[in-house]
Amino acid sequence: MSKTAVIGGGAAGFFLAINLKEQCPEMEVDLFERANQVLAKVAVSGGGRCNCTNTFEGVTDLKTVYPRGHRLMKRLFNVFDYRDAFAWFERHGVPLTIQDDHCVFPAAQDSKAIIDCMMRLTHQYGIRVHLHHPIRSMEEVSDYDFVAVTTGGSLRGSNLSWLQDLGHPIVEPVPSLFSLSIADASLKQLMGTVVENTIVQIEGAKWHASGPLLVTHWGLSGPAILKLSSHAARYLYDCHYKTILHVNWTGLRENDVREVLAGAAVLHRQKLLVNHCPVGLPQRLWHYLVGKTLGEKTLGEQTNLRWADIGKKGLNQLTNTLVNDTINISGRAPFRDEFVTCGGVALQGVQPTTMESRLRPGLFFAGEVLDIDGVTGGFNFQAAWSTAYVAVLGILSKKMGHLGG
Repeated sequence: MSKTAVIGGGAAGFFLAINLKEQCPEMEVDLFERANQVLAKVAVSGGGRCNCTNTFEGVTDLKTVYPRGHRLMKRLFNVFDYRDAFAWFERHGVPLTIQDDHCVFPAAQDSKAIIDCMMRLTHQYGIRVHLHHPIRSMEEVSDYDFVAVTTGGSLRGSNLSWLQDLGHPIVEPVPSLFSLSIADASLKQLMGTVVENTIVQIEGAKWHASGPLLVTHWGLSGPAILKLSSHAARYLYDCHYKTILHVNWTGLRENDVREVLAGAAVLHRQKLLVNHCPVGLPQRLWHYLVGKTLGEKTLGEQTNLRWADIGKKGLNQLTNTLVNDTINISGRAPFRDEFVTCGGVALQGVQPTTMESRLRPGLFFAGEVLDIDGVTGGFNFQAAWSTAYVAVLGILSKKMGHLGG
């Protein structure tokens, strides 16, 4: 009877173990977790609702949602993609629902639905779960025919040192999907403000992202910032998270904004500038941006400034602030706000068709331990499901090869 050790009790580990037992009931499967609980990231993801995948509607290039690993993901999707994941969960008793932004959640709007499903199947299939049981070397699992590493992301490179000792190249892990800290106290006072359509870009760099932006008590967050941090993760790490961010608060082209403002100066001549925002921004943010443009002192002295008084120069200055505001980034949010790392086991050391190590036969990988990571929106969980499922097929193929030999 063959035996498989799964190292890591997260999404990829459980998905791999369950699918392995479903397709090969005679396989003995042990799952080892170093912590005192399993599926911890599943529990807290999506605000406790678990954004388990995405419809990928409108995604024409996987590179836009997988900054690292997009070529491998494209290949894996030929075997197990988001449609397969959707069907898998519904078939196993977890109805799903699709949001307007194409994110997929349990219909119960509770990550417990995913966790309960996995724990039920784990018990049903007789998968043995060992808590407080870290694995630090292959010698500890030497009596298993197959070993699957699903330990997730880690900022501690030392957690991957035992794999490096096997000869596996490791890409240094760094944070991804984090919010940004700023020093501007006036902007931070607008905490809780949400702007639905923004474009953000790092000065002097190619990365940009669009979508909702949230002002927090420490700085900036929301989908636009998280997507930007994902694509620029290593760049931001290298510059110690100190850079200049350009923000288009309107999501519109500069000429379009200038035209809207010019129209307001004609149609709303007698309205106070600070009281009438023609580009649909929250009032507190509009007041801040007008003050930033005119200078807080000037604005304070001219609270009665009307649209008729702004003039061509003022219109150009306000347009520039709205579409090309500059904000000094002073750092990243604390680790507790991060859910993903980029880096890990380098993909060149892994067989893309089986997820088996190229250096150690019988050793497989799945999930975030690999140098694959996606932007926010369910893409990272989909990477876990796809890599785990293909690893299962790889293990079964290897098992049949052993039997055939």
